[in-house]
Amino acid sequence: MTKTEIADVLREMALLLELQGENAFKIRAYQNAARTLDALEEDLATVIAEGRLVKISGIGKAIAEKIATLHETGRLQLHEELRASVPEGLLEMMEIPGLGPKKLKVLYEELGVDSIPALEKACREDRIAGLSGFGARTQEKLLAGIRNREAYSRRHLWWRAREVADRILTGLRELPAVSEAEAAGSLRRGMETVGDLDFLVASANPDPVMDWFVRMVEVREVTAHGATKSSVRLDGGLQADLRVVSADQYCFALHHFTGSKDHNVKMRSRALARGWSLSEWGLTAKGDGGEHGGGDPGAIRSERDLFAFLGLHNIPPELREDMGEIEAAEAGELPRLVGNADLRGVFHNHTTASDGRNTLEEMVAAAEAFGWEYFGIADHSKASFQANGLDEERLMEQVEQIHALNESGRHRIHVFAGSEVDILPDGSLDFADDILAELDYVVVSVHSSFQLDEERMTRRLVRALENPHVHMLGHLTGRLLLEREGYRVNVSKVIDAAIANGKVIEINAHPRRLDMDWRHWKRAAEQGLRCVINPDAHRMDGLEYTRAGVLAARKGWLTAEQVLNTRSIDEIREYLGMKNPC
Repeated sequence: MTKTEIADVLREMALLLELQGENAFKIRAYQNAARTLDALEEDLATVIAEGRLVKISGIGKAIAEKIATLHETGRLQLHEELRASVPEGLLEMMEIPGLGPKKLKVLYEELGVDSIPALEKACREDRIAGLSGFGARTQEKLLAGIRNREAYSRRHLWWRAREVADRILTGLRELPAVSEAEAAGSLRRGMETVGDLDFLVASANPDPVMDWFVRMVEVREVTAHGATKSSVRLDGGLQADLRVVSADQYCFALHHFTGSKDHNVKMRSRALARGWSLSEWGLTAKGDGGEHGGGDPGAIRSERDLFAFLGLHNIPPELREDMGEIEAAEAGELPRLVGNADLRGVFHNHTTASDGRNTLEEMVAAAEAFGWEYFGIADHSKASFQANGLDEERLMEQVEQIHALNESGRHRIHVFAGSEVDILPDGSLDFADDILAELDYVVVSVHSSFQLDEERMTRRLVRALENPHVHMLGHLTGRLLLEREGYRVNVSKVIDAAIANGKVIEINAHPRRLDMDWRHWKRAAEQGLRCVINPDAHRMDGLEYTRAGVLAARKGWLTAEQVLNTRSIDEIREYLGMKNPC
């Protein structure tokens, strides 16, 4: 196991011990050991091999032995025993917002609630409101959380679905009988959540392809196994469908099954107006066989050819949502969308100084490996106490560390010193202006008081954007996909305030956020708003989230010129020094 994976196990053990009512000292020992591993800058294997793990403050002898076992074998008997001793439903209940170990323990011990169905029943019978530390409002929030979970249970985050789809696509493309293979549907269009996976294959010999698909190791259930279409249920609940077509039909089927439905309706209407019927099987002439526009459909071998046949420039899958893409493609006005390679750095990232999982040095090294020119550190401010937010003294210490790191010459990448500063309920900021003035840049975000009405929340964000020391607004609505709706806010007014005050709004690329929503960006960018794509990375591998952010930007019709962090480091330095840069 890696250092990060071991820290995750230790945290889960602390949670399980707390559910069992173990003493606080033992629980804190596991929590402290996990935090110590997060902050460890040396190679863990070397530390273990040299017997130095037990000498590190925060790791006792017993836990050091457990860490060594996990590192070597990937398993720990005590961890498995703890998991087995707690009803599986309790851990599942942790997915409901607002339920931590203390509340879970009370629910289990006093009401016997050990699963989500039991929790819902207790709420509806009004048995939870009377518990100490709960109340009627908590009971209502728990019911809302359960409803959201049920409503979203059939959907999956794009990031998770993509990981699964990539593995399956790799396997399909390696089969001798497969000439082409692609994922279609909402995954290919880059929707933030995905209902199921759709795979399309071109092959003259479908039988071995179908047999391979239904026998994949991750298949939990085969729901259909046909000659040209099969469906399976995968580990984790995702349904996956596979269709096999001929090479001649492939591009038509890929376009059709990519969708969206509204886009396809417009395309079929366009084809009919030119004398053709368009379907997943191809183009067929309509009418009496007279003149038909477009030429010879037999020459179509790709989606690009199909669009050209119908008088359109190629429309990227991300734009196929019937939001004006066909009209723009006809007029030759489709934008050159931003790509992953356009990014030169990112700004919203965390370290172990607050709630991150890797140290400053580790995060910088990981960013450098991306080939970026610059990298911003924006740990939480003090109001985010749940995230170990930095007070003024700790923040200034971090700023000095960043300056020293830049001066050391150990890295080619330049590190900017910033902060993700809490926007307080009245719109003021968590740090005074004299502290903000010491930073290279400031990201402002809401992390509390989500229940404000729309007018007050909007006023809160607008006031924060009016502060001259602020550069960018983080995760505009505070939503957590498949878990929590965003708070009520007038997005249009916030966009107007950002433009008026020369600020940028981020696409928070964390797969659970993707906020500001792509549906707002086309209009906002046309008005002059600039975007910044930030991973909100709390660990090194979180920097990969920029891929999801770029995809959201592409769905929002954004070009590289409309994204702040496609600029060079000299342009960024100029931006950070300007009062009204956008």
